[in-house]
Amino acid sequence: MNKKELIGRKKEAAILQEALNSNESELISVIGRRRVGKTFLVQSAYAGEIDFEITGIQKASKQEQLENFAIALNLYAKTSLPVSRPNTWMEAFRLLILYLEGKDKNRKRVVFFDELPWLASHRSGFLKAFGFFWNSWAVKNDVVVVICGSAASWMIRKVVQNKGGLYNRITKRINLKPFTLQEAELFLHSRNVKFDRYQIAELYMVTGGIPHYLKEIQAGESVAQNIDRICFNPSSGLLFDEFDQLYPSLFDHAENHIAIIRALASKHSGLTRSEILRITKLSNGGGFSKTLEELLQSDFISEYFPLGKRKRDTLYRLTDEYSLFYLKFIEKLKKEGIGIWENYYQTPAYKAWSGYAFESISLKHLPQIKKALGISGVFSTHSSFYHKGEDGMPGCQIDLLIDRNDRVINLCEIKFANSEFIISKAYAQELRRKVTLFKHYSKTKKQIFLTFITTYGILSNQYSTGLVDRELTLNDLF
Repeated sequence: MNKKELIGRKKEAAILQEALNSNESELISVIGRRRVGKTFLVQSAYAGEIDFEITGIQKASKQEQLENFAIALNLYAKTSLPVSRPNTWMEAFRLLILYLEGKDKNRKRVVFFDELPWLASHRSGFLKAFGFFWNSWAVKNDVVVVICGSAASWMIRKVVQNKGGLYNRITKRINLKPFTLQEAELFLHSRNVKFDRYQIAELYMVTGGIPHYLKEIQAGESVAQNIDRICFNPSSGLLFDEFDQLYPSLFDHAENHIAIIRALASKHSGLTRSEILRITKLSNGGGFSKTLEELLQSDFISEYFPLGKRKRDTLYRLTDEYSLFYLKFIEKLKKEGIGIWENYYQTPAYKAWSGYAFESISLKHLPQIKKALGISGVFSTHSSFYHKGEDGMPGCQIDLLIDRNDRVINLCEIKFANSEFIISKAYAQELRRKVTLFKHYSKTKKQIFLTFITTYGILSNQYSTGLVDRELTLNDLF
């Protein structure tokens, strides 16, 4: 296999290469949500080096997975006498050991188990046999074993935090995230799609930086045409019904996960645990906590700790761009068919959604924001702030605060516009009131820097002068 071009992923590829060059056996876990590019990463970094690879089959029985194993082993071994299906996973791993023993021992042998949660079906004995394989043979024989799975919570609970034979055996971990804006730009340019950064941000609001989704973007079509084809074409649109497959492919009892996602989609500023329970009518307890944790670990939702609040006031927000776009637009408009988005594009509903989506993207690019502010080397925490008001005073809500150790707090306003953002007299008064209320309710003694994050900057006028301390543009997020 020839080396495939990797866009971004430099840190992750370096981890895999380091494992290949080390003087000991390595067990690497690669975790990330569906379609994020885990398989591509491993196959690209280890092109020409993989001695055995198997991908689990979703919802297959133990016997079907073992048949899958036999087929994979025969493809790699190329023996004149094909291996028949083993009866147990212990027998399967014995056959794998015999095969690997015959490989060149002057280089590191590489074994790749993709979609491990599907291979390790309930009561299959896979994990026990895998633990035996690693502890009794692999750890002593200079191999790299990569295990990969989209069900991030399962991988963490069953393998990374395993209390049995795999306890503390993982030597390297990779948590693969969606592309950043910069990586999405590089990926699109590598495919000869030459949109400007405003247009790439619009696409990112729909795809969320998921490589498999971005692959659908075609040169020669406008942003609106691409979204229309991918999201609203019932016959060929990849994202037309992706939502219906996404969560069931990752989680058992996915209806509970979807209920939480739908609840969070209903309130952009986020919901507390108690609010989610009230809206979804799910039972409070360990099962609900597990479901929340699975969504967090799989990067569909994020948690934010409001400044000065208690842990029970933690806010959960839907931060998977595709899920939000699906629930806001695709689900409601899919019956209209192809062509609907080009007509719906730039309506007030779209503009309102794009403002929230841009805010969500900005929150995911905090390292870039801190770098642009020149505070990468300053310890800081980020949070939101909410106070409902008291004693006749109005409430105050701020979606992003950067609280710095150099006695400064950046109070951030995030605005998406197709030109320079204009601060009016009324909005300037609102901003001054917001800063005053924040100082009053938070009782902070730190310096407040009113900071704007916009697409094209702020139009300088009599209301912005002396009010805005720092401004960042879309380019800073790239």
